[in-house]
Amino acid sequence: MKLTGRILHLFEDPAAVRAQLDGSDASGDSYVYGVNTDAIISGRACTYGYTPEILGPYFLEDFLDTVKQDDVKNGGFQVVVGGHAYGSGSSREVAVVAHQGAGIELVVADSFQRIFQENMVYSGMPFTTDRAVLERLQAGEEVDLGALADDLPPFFEAVAKAGGLMSYGTKLLAGQIEPTYTTDVMPRPMNIAEKIIARRTWVGEGQPDGIKAVKPGDQVLSRCGFRGMHEYTTGMVMALYRQEWADAPMYRPEMVAAFEDHFVLIAHEAVPESAKKARLAPAMQLTAEMVEAAQQNGIRLHGPGRGLPPGVCHRVVVEQYAEPGDIVVLTDSHTPTAGVLNAFAFGVGSTAMAFALRTGLIPVTVPKVVRVEITGEARGGLSPKDLILHLIGDPYFREEHWRESPTDTCIVEFGGSGLDQWNVDELSVLTNMTVEGGLMTGVVEPCQPIVDFLKQRRDIDAREMLVYPDPFCDYVRTIRIDLADVPLTVATPGDSRNRAPLTEHTEVGVQNVVIASCTGGSLADLRAAAEVLRGRTLADGVRLTVTPSSTLVAEQAEEEGLLSLFRQLGAVVTDPGCGSCIGNGPGIPLPGETTASTTNRNFARRMGAPGDVYLVSPAVAAASAVTGKLTDPRGLPLPG
Repeated sequence: MKLTGRILHLFEDPAAVRAQLDGSDASGDSYVYGVNTDAIISGRACTYGYTPEILGPYFLEDFLDTVKQDDVKNGGFQVVVGGHAYGSGSSREVAVVAHQGAGIELVVADSFQRIFQENMVYSGMPFTTDRAVLERLQAGEEVDLGALADDLPPFFEAVAKAGGLMSYGTKLLAGQIEPTYTTDVMPRPMNIAEKIIARRTWVGEGQPDGIKAVKPGDQVLSRCGFRGMHEYTTGMVMALYRQEWADAPMYRPEMVAAFEDHFVLIAHEAVPESAKKARLAPAMQLTAEMVEAAQQNGIRLHGPGRGLPPGVCHRVVVEQYAEPGDIVVLTDSHTPTAGVLNAFAFGVGSTAMAFALRTGLIPVTVPKVVRVEITGEARGGLSPKDLILHLIGDPYFREEHWRESPTDTCIVEFGGSGLDQWNVDELSVLTNMTVEGGLMTGVVEPCQPIVDFLKQRRDIDAREMLVYPDPFCDYVRTIRIDLADVPLTVATPGDSRNRAPLTEHTEVGVQNVVIASCTGGSLADLRAAAEVLRGRTLADGVRLTVTPSSTLVAEQAEEEGLLSLFRQLGAVVTDPGCGSCIGNGPGIPLPGETTASTTNRNFARRMGAPGDVYLVSPAVAAASAVTGKLTDPRGLPLPG
């Protein structure tokens, strides 16, 4: 590559970004932290399709409220430069495609988030953390972008030099690929994730899966269990699949499901007409592509009227599919939800999923593991949401102190006696939101709530399935948390890692309250909100939206009278779905509104419109609906 175009620096100062778009040279020294995939390509634009031609004009649209449609594409930019945690957020591989469609040939950043980095490797997008490459380009040197792969770990390098993951998969199926890693290794004490990965590591054609040990930094191919997709991603996954393998059969299609969950609420009467106009028609086209693909390939299909019950994919996976010791992958960043069942569950992009559908294998960079031991009793309304916001906002995670190399990954292994006081619904909030801390996933050690859940919900005796860490296994760090030291916590607008004690923000006015999503719409969440709201009324001018996360949750909440309570208060109560979490349902902020939400992500415009979004627990959300400002439920007057 020779620099014939321009370099776009994503500085914190909107004026500095605007000046570059208007033709000036870059000027600034502070880069935006965590340029996220919602900023790279919005949820609205994602409904339009998944090709470079379609997505290029929308690259970085509304970034810092200063970039307009086509600005980057028409600006002659060849390189984009970011700061730390570039590519935070969703697993949407279309974020990489949008770069390509806008003419970007190279991405330079101080660090990349795991899924986004994998998507770049697998789809052939050059990237580097070496800023010296910029100096070489600006000096007129021709830089061999292919040579950047020489600095990658062996598997990434092999994929890059094979022309991407799909062509690598074709060679693997043809018997032309040997493992890029050592398969004859000595045993070592392993933590939960390492044991699950090692047991399922591919060792070569015709050989039984499994090696004796893996260690952090190893890159291996591991046998998948459950695989899943939804409307945003299935079309792209199947287009990639057909392009490489035509109508070749999938590996164990009975272990694959497609979920109609992200678009099911767009047509709701409470959704602003502007959102419907922008999103509804293209969203229905993507849904139709998913339904057709499921029918043609014998894939299970969840959705309204689709034969299997609707619900947010992650909640349904916990209710019906994931089991201890599984490797679970979906084309969604919140796949770690299933880690609550002692499984190794993580989000992947469309290329990785297409590869997994055909081969049954998924690439895994063995993560570093932080052990978080939880003790004490949750008092004063403290919830797992408070705990995880407190944890991922810690500088150790926010600043990625665990990272030593650009391709490092990290997860949390949750343990300790404090786990037993919460049920699986509540504990799943911990694993779900690990990704918001820049982590690959979270996994819960064997505990009674897992055993009880699987026995009561699915009649599974999990005791022989549970995976325990070995004595004396390695952790990059052990963090011990006494729940007595954790305050009620919020995430302030812009990033889930922006933690703050609730006490610092009790004067923040709130007009929009959302109780929903894979991390905030479980039965436990609805119960917690109802306990606060019972006998009280909503503050004047406050809108409340409640979205159960699955059909089962909705049925149980209806039986308990929770949904009727919300309706009586004037809340909009919807069918199960993702909804306003991604700007596709009731609860989209109206002009001038501040939102208190139980969802897991509060990036700018993530919920479909401008406006500050504070992430809170269900109890705090309910209390805020009563007072019209962020409120500690313990401070409310007695009902009646």
